[in-house]
Amino acid sequence: MSYTQGIRRNWQQFALQLLTVFAVGLTIGAERNVVPILGRDVLGVESVLVIGSFVVSFGFVKALLNLYGGKWSETYGRKPILVAGWVVALPIPVILAFAPNWWWITLGNVLLGVNQGLAWSMSVNAKIDLAGSDARGFAVGLDEAFGYGGVAVGAWVTGVIAARYSLRPEPFYFLAGVVLLALLVSVLFVDETLPYARAEADDQATEEDADLPFGAVLKRATYGDRTLFAAAQAGSVEKFVDALVWIAYPLYLTAAGLSTAQVGVIVGVYGGVWGVLQLYTGRLADRVGRRPPVITGMFVAGGGVFLTGLVDGYWPWVGTAALTGVGMALLYPNLITVVGDAAHPSWRATGLGVYRMWRDAGYGFGAILIGVTADLLSIQAAFSLVAAAMFVSGAITFAWMRETRPDPESDPPSESGSTTPTDTR
Repeated sequence: MSYTQGIRRNWQQFALQLLTVFAVGLTIGAERNVVPILGRDVLGVESVLVIGSFVVSFGFVKALLNLYGGKWSETYGRKPILVAGWVVALPIPVILAFAPNWWWITLGNVLLGVNQGLAWSMSVNAKIDLAGSDARGFAVGLDEAFGYGGVAVGAWVTGVIAARYSLRPEPFYFLAGVVLLALLVSVLFVDETLPYARAEADDQATEEDADLPFGAVLKRATYGDRTLFAAAQAGSVEKFVDALVWIAYPLYLTAAGLSTAQVGVIVGVYGGVWGVLQLYTGRLADRVGRRPPVITGMFVAGGGVFLTGLVDGYWPWVGTAALTGVGMALLYPNLITVVGDAAHPSWRATGLGVYRMWRDAGYGFGAILIGVTADLLSIQAAFSLVAAAMFVSGAITFAWMRETRPDPESDPPSESGSTTPTDTR
């Protein structure tokens, strides 16, 4: 069998991978609106830090599974790790629907972290395997568009269900259907894509950094290369924004008088704008480079968060949610693409796993920061602090990140996206 890369050539498998990542987004989106309100109004949790504990558990577990999922997929393949992610998700709807206290919700989010760390990691790696370097940005943009489109739809649907029926168990019947369908599709129809990455690696076998051990990849993708460090810290800090939306938006907006359904629309607008625009921002980075949209996105998303804490009213909050989503659409897929460019195909999945580890650890760090700030000061202060973190991180990215977009006129070895000597520290 010939493992020739290209989205059009491999469109059937690429489309199936888009379906699985949409299901991943639906799974996490089902919690975005309902669960924090459930903690406050049904389970009687008053501390924002305690409510945020379910995001802390999710973030750190997902970070760890991102790291090892990428490593395992280099040995066992992408498909077995994808299937394992969906098997782990099976108990989540039951736990959320019938949890007797908040700590069961936190346990459920440990499983959600495993699911997201394995299933989403494998989906994006598979798309990069299938697409090739010329369409890498577009492939990642499509992945994130469908994933966060799923987040938006999941938040909206569960908000509507909760408003019509109750906070539980009805919204989680929807979640159970999503998990079962995704598992069946992954087992029965998804093919293995690791051979595409290996074929690409064979074409670039002369690269001096082609065979790096796990420890060397971890070091290089964390701090050994200034561009990859810039991507890792930006990825971690931008997750503060998503943690804020997950924890603080439902609490803050319902306390201001909005209904659960209205909050679902606002959270859905944020995720929907983020998701849809990635159809264009990933392709944009293939044309203008990765660095401009990443840096612009950090400041736009930070500005959207800051304005959310200042304005008042349903429609102003819809507007600031949309602005935040624009910023996330600019930065999010292109940070992944920077790492995909800079990694050799033979260790790209592991390198992406390291990046995704630091990125999703931002959920945990951000949830702790948001919870402590809200409990000691106010939720509005948490909005300002997250915005400030985005501005500082954007400045670091501006100073240290170098452009990684492959030069179509260069020789094939340079198209692997490995960093130049000026990028390595």
